[in-house]
Amino acid sequence: MSNYLDIARDGLWKNNTAFVQLLGLCPLLATSNTIVNALGLGLATTLTLVASNMSVSLIRHWVRPEIRIPVFVLIIASIVTMIELSMNAWFHELYNILGIFIPLIVTNCVIIARAEAFASKNKVHHAIADGLFMGLGFTIVLVLLGAVREAIGFGTLFQQIELMFGEGARWMTVALIDDYRGYLLAILPPGAFLGLGFLIAIKNLIDKRLQQKTQTVPVTLSTSDLSTN
Repeated sequence: MSNYLDIARDGLWKNNTAFVQLLGLCPLLATSNTIVNALGLGLATTLTLVASNMSVSLIRHWVRPEIRIPVFVLIIASIVTMIELSMNAWFHELYNILGIFIPLIVTNCVIIARAEAFASKNKVHHAIADGLFMGLGFTIVLVLLGAVREAIGFGTLFQQIELMFGEGARWMTVALIDDYRGYLLAILPPGAFLGLGFLIAIKNLIDKRLQQKTQTVPVTLSTSDLSTN
């Protein structure tokens, strides 16, 4: 159980690919102008991570070290192709919006890094958990950034939600400000950099506060012990 908790903690917070490793920033910044776009790419990336980690872990004992990277890339490319074709068939409009960034998941440093650093050295169930939580951590950052940019840029939340969940989900779209004219900077690349920097600053502040608390607890205990003695 502790292994799974450590894997979850690393993927979601401590070693988050977007907040800490700063990997996969190109698709993260390019597609996070709305929540729906961010969620679509995040789920596709998560599915790729889970499937590729599982596949790499299954074959780790049969792949020679000299050819492991080309084999991993071939596996990842095959998985991404299946995801791309599926999105084109069932989420065609969303697929058109995300465009080139779906096939570019193959080149995402997060995918090959987890395959090489973790999946190729661990059992299947641990590799699947690593892919899941690394993907969820990446998706959470995408959605948070998408929410901030959409709210500032368009004055809405869950715009075009029907592209992912069908026409029946239109009611989920929220207009935060009536007759909002928008703020162009938020939906342009500079706005993405500013938004991500703001989120990273918040995470670093939280980490600093948590570290200060853990450092003060032993001191408090030791002084109370001395007073009792």
